[in-house]
Amino acid sequence: MIPLLARSACARTGLGVGSSARRLAPLARLSTQTTKRAIPATSLPPAHPLRPIADTPSALPSPSGPVARPSPSSPPPVSAAPPTAFDRYIPTWAAGIKPYLYLLRWDKPIGALLLYWPGAWSITLASTATHAPLWVPLWYLALFGVGAMVMRGAGCIINDMWDAKMDAQVERTASRPLAAGTVTHKAATLFLGSQLVLGLGVLSQLNTYSIALGAASLPLILVYPFMKRVTYYPQVVLGLCFEWGALLGWSAVAGSVDWNVAGPLYVGCVAYCVAYDTIYAHQDKRDDVTAGVKSTALAWGDKSKPIISTLYTGFIGALTYVGYAMGAGPLYYAISCLGGAAHLAWQVATVNLDSRPDCWHKFTSNGYVTGPLIWAGMFADYLSQVIF
Repeated sequence: MIPLLARSACARTGLGVGSSARRLAPLARLSTQTTKRAIPATSLPPAHPLRPIADTPSALPSPSGPVARPSPSSPPPVSAAPPTAFDRYIPTWAAGIKPYLYLLRWDKPIGALLLYWPGAWSITLASTATHAPLWVPLWYLALFGVGAMVMRGAGCIINDMWDAKMDAQVERTASRPLAAGTVTHKAATLFLGSQLVLGLGVLSQLNTYSIALGAASLPLILVYPFMKRVTYYPQVVLGLCFEWGALLGWSAVAGSVDWNVAGPLYVGCVAYCVAYDTIYAHQDKRDDVTAGVKSTALAWGDKSKPIISTLYTGFIGALTYVGYAMGAGPLYYAISCLGGAAHLAWQVATVNLDSRPDCWHKFTSNGYVTGPLIWAGMFADYLSQVIF
């Protein structure tokens, strides 16, 4: 403020020159003498260098005491996770169940959707091939929906029990219940048992062939979490177990697997899973290097896009062959094949593999757009060939 007033005074004084300046000179000398007598030099505060604003204490200190400032070398604080539906709707007295719901990933149903769609596709294709009445696909679609929720939750528990220490080193997964310590390994083991019992209950609703086929996938489910420690291609093992529904859905409806149709569908779905999970893995590629986790995102690096494009092309090729093998109609090719191909092409063309939010957006679109789109073409073909 004082320098600003001084500059204003000089500006105003500079407007009068000549006689006006001479008339004011005695007053200026008198003012100077008076100022020297009125303000002793010892009363002036000692000069000090200007400090940056960030270092200046707050004029309104916190009621709890002075504000602690992090040192330049300290890590940035971790921002709190946004509230979920569980935080909004689960009452306080039931808050103890929330860590277990997070352990099942029920706050992020995308995994259950991606597990569900291969089975839904296979159920619908088999219903068309066998000319099954409408209640058959509707019943198995509902049953597989429950099974996808239960078995995806069980798979997440197994995965988190394997990876608790690694998850604690990755920003995106550090808040998972086992990594954060909100659920113990003993409690998780008991909870896993309950989920496996529920999964067995769903599986028991199928025919004997399908029960044996479903049980055959358990070794893949158990070994998958270990694969990211020993190979850069754990996505392949994930695809082999995650797309098992492409075989199981057919056998549930038809009593056994028609390998001429369901076999190519399964192979194509595995390629599809490897592709979209590579996009998912690009979210954590920096943290994975530190944690020692391997993935196709690290193996392929800058070559990921053309490889993902090739895998998606193989998947659409498999869908096209499946339609040919079972005599599908034009609705199947127009919606499932061409529609699915258009959406997957959009994914590859627009995904930014260095952007975590964009990778997540493209990854989840497989559950919310690609899966339903492909199924819609299959169901439309079923209705046109069997019902109408």
